[in-house]
Amino acid sequence: MSCQYHHHLLLLLLLSVGVSAVEVQRPRGVPLSKRQFYEEGKPFTCLDGSRTIPFDRVNDDYCDCRDGSDEPGTAACPNGSFHCTNAGFRPAFIPSSRINDGICDCCDTTDEYNSGAACQNTCRELGRKERESLQKMAEIAKEGFLLKQQLIQEAKRGLEDKKAKLGDVQVSKKDLEDKVEALRTVKETAEQPEKEAKERHLKAWEDQKALIRMEKDKAKMTEVTPRIIMAELLSHSELDLDSDGFTETEAQGLLGGVDKVDTTAFETVWSNIKDKYISEMAPPPVETPQEEMREPVSDNESEQYPEDPDIPEDEEEDDEEDEDDDQDDGDYKPPPTMPTQEKKDDDDEGTMPPYDQETQNLIDAAQKARDEFDEAERALREVDDQIRNLEKEISFDFGPSAEFAYLYSQCYELTTSEYIYRLCPFNRVSQKPKYGGSETNLGTWGKWAGPEDNIYSMMKYEHGTGCWQGPNRSTTVKLTCGKETVVTSTSEPSRCEYLMEFTTPAICHEPPSLDSVLHEHEEL
Repeated sequence: MSCQYHHHLLLLLLLSVGVSAVEVQRPRGVPLSKRQFYEEGKPFTCLDGSRTIPFDRVNDDYCDCRDGSDEPGTAACPNGSFHCTNAGFRPAFIPSSRINDGICDCCDTTDEYNSGAACQNTCRELGRKERESLQKMAEIAKEGFLLKQQLIQEAKRGLEDKKAKLGDVQVSKKDLEDKVEALRTVKETAEQPEKEAKERHLKAWEDQKALIRMEKDKAKMTEVTPRIIMAELLSHSELDLDSDGFTETEAQGLLGGVDKVDTTAFETVWSNIKDKYISEMAPPPVETPQEEMREPVSDNESEQYPEDPDIPEDEEEDDEEDEDDDQDDGDYKPPPTMPTQEKKDDDDEGTMPPYDQETQNLIDAAQKARDEFDEAERALREVDDQIRNLEKEISFDFGPSAEFAYLYSQCYELTTSEYIYRLCPFNRVSQKPKYGGSETNLGTWGKWAGPEDNIYSMMKYEHGTGCWQGPNRSTTVKLTCGKETVVTSTSEPSRCEYLMEFTTPAICHEPPSLDSVLHEHEEL
């Protein structure tokens, strides 16, 4: 609560106990606090000490002092000021230039003593209205302060509960850590026989595939003449090693330097050529030339649009080149991919058979151990998150007595004609269009930002969504005393800098007691 509000309450209590000021004789326009400087019958010294004049020159409608202090009740000095007593209301100062100007500035009409203006003394009525307003403010402050005491007690209990919970969670974390390590051992123990069983199964399948491939090789070899001669090899150009034409010398080299071999010797030859040898029974793959894959442009299409005479020849050539490039990029279709011999062999060999029951049991046991280990690790991560959150709440600055702790994890909204504003204390502020649209971040929690003597009266939220060619958005939240917790208003005093008014009982201060007010008045 601001000092100004405290002064208002002080004034209310002074008025409510009927403290009245005794009229002390002094020159017109002089406040009671400066009465001692104006003693009738003694020379008057200007308040700035610049000169001393006879007292009869005070308020003589001629400015003698540079600071205007000799004319507190006239308009003679341009820099002077006039004190309105305003009995029944609040005293005030007005510029000397407003004295006797025909306009009633003081509610007690004392500024228009010689103008003939028809002024009415409205101080009592103004005082009554202000007392009513201050009375309401005092009641709100009193109720808000009582609520604040409840919030403080709740915060204390909440802090104790959080500390106790933190201790319990830390104990449970130790138990979980032990459980995770135990389950890790169980998992690793179960995975070792699982791995060995899978490897045995895979090896058996690889051995089976090797037998299948061997049988296929034997069958393929029977297609070749048992007594092969060089002339038969020359008909298989795929056996050419350097792609410059399959010569008799190359064919003879494959046969071991002779023109023909028998069945026994052919097994050695076959192991060298079987990967490249194409059976005459299988049709060769058809390769489609790239030129044939492009769709020819019909004469009709080429003549459909007339030639533009305004286009320069160079541009036409460039366009034609671009069109050719586009055609190459867009119309070209790669030839269908032929399955590799290895993949084809795998397909012919079939899929790996299912695991036997013993292996499957080992896999199931290992998977169960993995699931239990993963679940325990997940629970441990959740406990770590819980500990971090509790430690953050316990150490967070929620005010001198943690009176603002109840705002944590809460959000409050204010709807205007265009936007829905959302304040989540100690987290973020956001703005969303009322009739649909994306949310804009107006800042995340930064710090308490009030003045040194009342730092908890303002919150600062920073580093929000950046403005177009401007700074990141930020929001200052001004806290005022109230019985309810609610956002009362929002504004944008400067571009991308928002101001939000927020009432809460947590900011209410204890109203001054009657005894302290009377004591303070006696001192004054």
